[in-house]
Amino acid sequence: MHPSATRSGDRVKWLAALCLALLLAACRRAAPDVTTATYVGRTACVPCHAREDSLWRGSQHAVAMQPATDSTVLGDFHDATFTYFGQPSRFLRQGGKFMVRTEGADGNAADFEIAYTFGVYPLQQYLIAFPGGRYQMLGIAWDSRPRAQGGQRWFHLYPTRRVAPGDPLHWTAIDQTWNYQCAECHSTNLRKGYDAATNTYHTTWSEIHVACEACHGPASAHVAWARANPGGTGRGSAVGLVATLADSAVPTWVMDTVTGIARRSIPRRSGAEVETCARCHARRGVLNEDFLPGRLLVQTHRPALLEERVYEADGQMLDEDYNYASFLQSRMYAAGVTCSDCHDPHNPSPGGDAACARCHLVTRFATPAHHHHREGSAGAGCVACHMAERTYMVVDPRHDHSFRRPRPDLTVALGTPNTCNDCHRDRSAGWVAQAAARWYPDLAARPHFARALAAGRRGLPEGRDSLVALVRDTAQPGVVRATAVSLLGTYAGSNLASTYQLALWDRDPLVRAAAAEDLERFEPAARAQMGAALLEDSVRLVRIAAARTLADVPAAQFTPAQLAARDTALAEYRAAQMVNADRPEARLNLGNLALALGDTAGAEREYRAALALDSSVGAAWVNLADLYRRTGRDHDAEPLLRHALTRDSRDAGTHHALGLLLVRAGRRDEALGELARAAALAPAEARYGLAYGLALLDRGRTVAALAALRQSLVHDPADPHLLYTLATFSRDAGDRTAALEYARRLVAADPDNPNARGLLAQLEGRP
Repeated sequence: MHPSATRSGDRVKWLAALCLALLLAACRRAAPDVTTATYVGRTACVPCHAREDSLWRGSQHAVAMQPATDSTVLGDFHDATFTYFGQPSRFLRQGGKFMVRTEGADGNAADFEIAYTFGVYPLQQYLIAFPGGRYQMLGIAWDSRPRAQGGQRWFHLYPTRRVAPGDPLHWTAIDQTWNYQCAECHSTNLRKGYDAATNTYHTTWSEIHVACEACHGPASAHVAWARANPGGTGRGSAVGLVATLADSAVPTWVMDTVTGIARRSIPRRSGAEVETCARCHARRGVLNEDFLPGRLLVQTHRPALLEERVYEADGQMLDEDYNYASFLQSRMYAAGVTCSDCHDPHNPSPGGDAACARCHLVTRFATPAHHHHREGSAGAGCVACHMAERTYMVVDPRHDHSFRRPRPDLTVALGTPNTCNDCHRDRSAGWVAQAAARWYPDLAARPHFARALAAGRRGLPEGRDSLVALVRDTAQPGVVRATAVSLLGTYAGSNLASTYQLALWDRDPLVRAAAAEDLERFEPAARAQMGAALLEDSVRLVRIAAARTLADVPAAQFTPAQLAARDTALAEYRAAQMVNADRPEARLNLGNLALALGDTAGAEREYRAALALDSSVGAAWVNLADLYRRTGRDHDAEPLLRHALTRDSRDAGTHHALGLLLVRAGRRDEALGELARAAALAPAEARYGLAYGLALLDRGRTVAALAALRQSLVHDPADPHLLYTLATFSRDAGDRTAALEYARRLVAADPDNPNARGLLAQLEGRP
């Protein structure tokens, strides 16, 4: 080839490459800037997304919150009456307004206007405007189910106990304030707008209901792109969308004829959809209001772990959990299933067994050979067996989304519920377990994290090693392993340091955050060494957890860069608390932080701010009294604690704090009564039982003291302080057999404690 031809060909290629580069650069320049996108409202979406809008208009998202009008109010306001613990309420119309005459904050009946409706089915609640921008949720709701199902009636959300004025759960009180409790998830682009200085709200939203931009983010850039590119296609920021909720590569589900279960053709690459739904379908607290769809929930929220008051030990829902943590436990989530695989995201009505059949071969699973029930019976349904149903808010049944196998053997062993007994209520768990064992002989042998969590919750000695094993088992769901970390706090042992070190570097941010929150168990130097790197973690939840537990570590333990990172993360922690400055627990947290940093004046200010919000918070009274103790003001602490007990006479922590104060004052007989009350009110709290037992010993009542200590040990059998006290005082009382037993249990519970080993050696007669 002639040299000039080669040069000519190179020039053509070079020009083509240049043109392509210029074209790509022009496209990049033309791409919408999503960082400045604003909310434009649902009507801007309708021209291009009419089908989705039509589906949405039939959904509960569309009516999550509405102004109270003739067309939105479902309840009977035609002079209807409802009586709650002898307190009558009347629902009526006055001048076109919807009114309720009911008990107010002062205990007297008054007239209140309904401002908004909240939800539609199976119940509808009502919002009432209060001064300072507050809206309060009326405790009486309308049952919107058909009359044949028991509906079309007024009912109270707390039917089994009288919620009186002054109770935080009374409809006029802090725990029923819509701006904090409910608002975030029933409107689009909600901003709480709380002003701590004036204790008022200026809550705003873009749309009153849950509309398009609640899930897809502010759409101004996308609308501008769509108008400039009619008929155009694309994804994500290229078309002006804040988030792409679907995976970058669309999967198919391929049936495995051997297992009868479909598998994703490609692994799930993004959790954006699940994380976006989780904002409102998770039990969580808010860290930052700048949530955007597609981001990890832990960047702006703190999801609940499998806490004892919310979940059974096996992870089944106990209290309302909104499904997120349940779903994270499931094999379906691990296999790549997302919310839209089962629910239409624009009208997410339940799919029932038909949804299961999309991925589970009917000829394999919808047969008596699998479910062992008569065809068409309740026990033959997928949902009935694998999605336990629990009813909340009196009339609202919800399904557990952990999609678990029924485990009646765990019911027998641990007392956790199972769906078999949900139907077979006339049969014992043992009977059901025997039937399940005949059908599935290997079922009871399958390991389950429930045993470790149950042991950890009870503080059983074997709980430590089983929790350690669970934390280290990376095949287990992250939310389960994070819960295991949170339960290790009551245990001692050298192997825990290495377990925490692994947890602090875990790939799951829930595990890292749980480990960071529990770093206070270690000495300051060890804390700094283990946790300093987390101050710059990519996840906000982890950073602020580390900042809080490292706040009181001396500066000498950090490098200058680490100190700067701690300051930045502490600022994030403070900001997270101020997002919830309308809640006493947030102000309590800020007080504790101020105390950790040596700012006693700041701590007192925050504790008093917590009490100003809710004077029934015992922890705030106790912490303020303890602050007085630290600063030599015990004389001010006693009247403070006694006043707290007039607010809540059943707060064990306040009785305990008052008892210790009286011990310091030398008023031991008075102290004994307060410590006894604390131990009786909270028998599972080992330190209360220990203090009461020691007070009895101090008064020479050895037999009663040992009995009290043994009773506390029943609730916390691995507590080293209880075991050491029982061992030494049993020895001193001449009961060497009991002393030996307690000493051996002490060494098992705290094997690296030289005092424990020395005591056991002494009792065994070894040098």
